[in-house]
Parts: sequence; structure tokens; C-alpha cells
Amino acid sequence: MDPIYKQLVDQNDQLAAAALEKQVLDPASKYYGGVIDETGIARASHHSTPVYIAAWAAALVNPDSRYYRDPALAASLDMAADFMLNRQHADGTVSLGSTNYHSPPDTGFVIGGVAQIYQLLARQEWADVQPAAAKLKLFLERTIPAMLSGGCHTPNHRWVITAALAMLHEIFPQPELKERAEAWLAEGLDITADGEWTERSNGIYNAVSDLALYHTARVWGRPELLDSVRRNLRMMVYLIHPSGEVVTDYSGRQDFGQTYNMATYYTIYRLMAAYDQDPVFAAMGDYAGTFLKGPDGVNNNGLLHMLLYPETEAAVRELPRAELPDSYVRILNLSHPVQEHLSLIDAVGHHMHIQHSSMHLAFGAPVVRIREQAQSVTIMPRTPSFFSLRHGDARLLGVKLSTSFSPGIVKFDELTAEDHVYRLDATLSKGYNGPIPQQHLPLTSQGPVSPWYLLPHQHRPMTHLQTLELQAEITRGASEWKIRVQSDQREDVFAQLTFILGSEGELEGSGLENAGDGKYFLKSGSAVYTAGIDRIEISDGAYEHLLPGVREDAHPAGCTYVHVNLMTPFDRTFTVRLL
Repeated sequence: MDPIYKQLVDQNDQLAAAALEKQVLDPASKYYGGVIDETGIARASHHSTPVYIAAWAAALVNPDSRYYRDPALAASLDMAADFMLNRQHADGTVSLGSTNYHSPPDTGFVIGGVAQIYQLLARQEWADVQPAAAKLKLFLERTIPAMLSGGCHTPNHRWVITAALAMLHEIFPQPELKERAEAWLAEGLDITADGEWTERSNGIYNAVSDLALYHTARVWGRPELLDSVRRNLRMMVYLIHPSGEVVTDYSGRQDFGQTYNMATYYTIYRLMAAYDQDPVFAAMGDYAGTFLKGPDGVNNNGLLHMLLYPETEAAVRELPRAELPDSYVRILNLSHPVQEHLSLIDAVGHHMHIQHSSMHLAFGAPVVRIREQAQSVTIMPRTPSFFSLRHGDARLLGVKLSTSFSPGIVKFDELTAEDHVYRLDATLSKGYNGPIPQQHLPLTSQGPVSPWYLLPHQHRPMTHLQTLELQAEITRGASEWKIRVQSDQREDVFAQLTFILGSEGELEGSGLENAGDGKYFLKSGSAVYTAGIDRIEISDGAYEHLLPGVREDAHPAGCTYVHVNLMTPFDRTFTVRLL
């Protein structure tokens, strides 16, 4: 038996058993039949009760499960299907619960899993699961009006909805479903040549978009959509730290700076390995499988895919495996036309305003990835942190520069690379707003009160425009990294360079001053950070002003911060030495 398959079956049986203990059995409860999740209630969203429905369905139809054709579990599944119908809103949607109410995209996530559950149950000859299958089919049918009319928040939501439309079309072949999907696809795919999606979310939303477009391509015979999936999966080979931690240092979503592994990529790597007969994808699928602890959302359930597409699993098992790289220098998006695209924004007409989402202006910015076995480095512009490093267990999570000029964190605009030297540049500007010309003033300005928010501020002329030029130059050595930060000759701008370290390590150094809450000032000399058997030395300190921090530079909890206080003009070189 394939070891990953056995692992998934065992984990699924454990989840199925745990869910039985948490099912709401009180017929008077509005949550009757649902499974209580970490919120303390049962929800119909894709990380809640549908996850347990998938676990029960996979167990009931699988001869390798201890729950195979268990009548009591089939009864629990039937109650859970009733719960889904009862918690479905009249417009066909479900609510996420933590946010997003009557949500078409969150309904799309649920459809992505429930459609597979229905298809798996419907093909069974065992009568006990057919009532639940019929109820889940009704749930899916009720979602159609919302999928034909509903909108999205974020870029990936478009492909989640498109995949939901495709999977509904497999069951209910209505031409309107395909027409709506084509309307979304007509917007074009938001991915760079090197495989980076708009949201730059290596921990969460890459896999979401990849899997969604796979199913869209599968249902409607659109193999050209798989090129984007392929590119992203190839990119991810170079975005993993030695520990298996995914690089999230520059994400545009909630995985930013958080710890994620490759587990969510398991299913899509397996599916694409079979489709492309690709040894790299097969090896990456195996690697992702080593991190599986349980299913992701209901739309990304590895065991469910195995049972539903057994021919795919057979094809993957026969593939040779490539050796995955652990030593490389890779620069992503170096030729992506970021500035060209940004220069077109004004002509679009949205004035940088979009409801309930973000413009994601860092999309396509270059990223340098360097691996040398246990050493892993990321260098990146257009992010709060411009440098991060892993040295075995020692984690330098980021290095950021803040100033009082703008004020706040400096996001370097440009990156150039030559002979192991990486340079980042930024030009900050700040001016003052003059009076609005008379011809642009509204009538309210002549009234008894003139509200500030009714004035056409876009017509104010700029006066006394000031600039501050900053550079960071990063040089790779044999066992150290040099970080040189420079300013122009403007005087007396407060600045702070911050080294962000994992809270699990120990920090020591004679020039350190403990400022509490995990914050330290490196006033002089060096500091040594130790985690396990691995150590990083940071030198040299400075304390040129007394400010504890720079305005509008927040430091999230859960890390250790080493601050170096600087005043412009400065030209300082710091060394990160691997011990």
C-alpha cells in the first residue's frame, strides 16, 4: 500500500471519529446535524462541517477504512447533509462566519468540495449513502443562482467561482454556467511569466488558484489554463526553506510572515504530475505529502481526490521521481514590466479605490531566492522586509528599515543584481498641499460650514516637495552577508534598522539593551542569536538617537526584535555572520 495513501486513510479515520464526538444531536438546535468547529458552533463554510462530511463520505466508500459501509456513520452523514440544507441561505449562498456573509466566493469553495463528495457517493451501489447524496445534490442545485450572479472580493476568488461553475456544470449541464465562467476568464489570468499570482501568497492562495484552474481546465477541456498552474508549481520548487517552511516573507495576504508548509500543494502536484507525466511534480507531491496532518478546506482534500480519480493516482505511482534542488540562486520576475504596468494605473480610472480588496501593487516585483543546503535567503523589494535568512534552526525572519521622513517602513522600489551583490533603491517624497484654486471650490465652501471631506483635494498644488534617497546593498560572502544601508545627504531624519528574529532562540551581546516585549537595542558591538545548534551574529550596533521606534512602524507580537538607531546622513555596513 502506498505510504501516503495509508497515512491519509488513517488520518481520515481519526478525523471521522473525532467529528462524531462533535456532531450536534439536539433536534431543537438550529445547528442540528452539523459538527462543532474551533469557534464553538457548527458552520456550513469550507473549513467547517463540509470538511467532516468529506471525511465521513471518504470513510464510508473506502474498503480500507474501518468505517467502510458503517450504517451508523451513514446516518450521521445524512444528518450533516440536512444541516447543509438548513444553513444554506435562501439565495443559495453560505456564510464564512468569521466574515463574508451570504458569500458567493465562500459558497464557491464549498461547491468545490461538495460536488466531489456528491460524485463519489452517487457512484456507490450501497443504498445507505444515497439519501445524503440526494440532499447534497439539492444543496448544489440551490447554489446555481448565486454562482450565476455573485461577485468576488479578491483575485483568487474569480478562479474559485469559475471552478465552482465548472463543477456544477458537470452535474447540471446548463449553458448559463459556462457563460458565467467565460465572463470571469475573459478578465485574463493574473500571473507572471515566472509563475507568481497577484496575491503572492505562497502559504495559502497559490494552491487555491492552481487547484481551481485545474478543475476548470479538466471539465471544459481548456488545457491552456494549465500553463499558469504549471508555472506556479515550478516556481514553488524554489520557495521552500530547508525545514519545509514556505517562503511567506512578501505575501500580499494573511499568510504574510506566518509559518506554512507545503501540505496544501499535495493534491495539485499529484494531479499535475499525472497530467504532465512530470517527475519534478511527482517528487514535489511526495514532499508535500510528508507534511499532511489532515485535510485543508473541503475543496482540497487529498484522500477525496484519490478516491474520485483513481486513474490519476495509478499514473503518479508509476512515475520516476526527480531530485529536488537544495543549492541554487534563482531570481524571479526580474524581467516583469512592473513599472510599465504601474504607469498605466491613472488611465484605468479607478483612482486606486476598490471595494473590500487590495490593489496588490507589489505584484510582479522581483524576488531573489538563494539556497545552499541548510542556508536559505530571500531578498525582495516592495515589501516591509527586504532580507530574510534561515541558517538551520536559526531564523532571521526579516530586516527592515524605517524612517521618520514619510514616516514608516521603507519599501524599496527597485532591485538590481550583479556578481553576488544585490542593490535595492527607494526615493521617498513628501510635500505640502497649497490652497485649492478658486475655480475648483464647491458651493459648500461659501456656506456657513465647509466640511473638509467635501473639498476637491485633488486640485491642491504641491509645494516644497522634499525627497530622501535610500539604498540597501546586500553582498554574499563565504559564511556571512554584508548589508550596507545608505541615505543621501539630507540631515536629521530619524531611522531605525530592525533585525527580526524567531522568538524560539536566545539572544546575547554586551552592547544589547533589553527594551521589553521581545525588543532590544543593539547600541554597539555585536549580538549572537542561538537556536538549537545554529547561531547568527549581527554586528555592528549603533544608537544615534533615543526614539524607541519610528512612527507608523508596528512590530507584531511573537518575534524578537533587534533595533539599530541611525540618523541621516548615514552609510553603514552590518554583517550577518553564520556561526
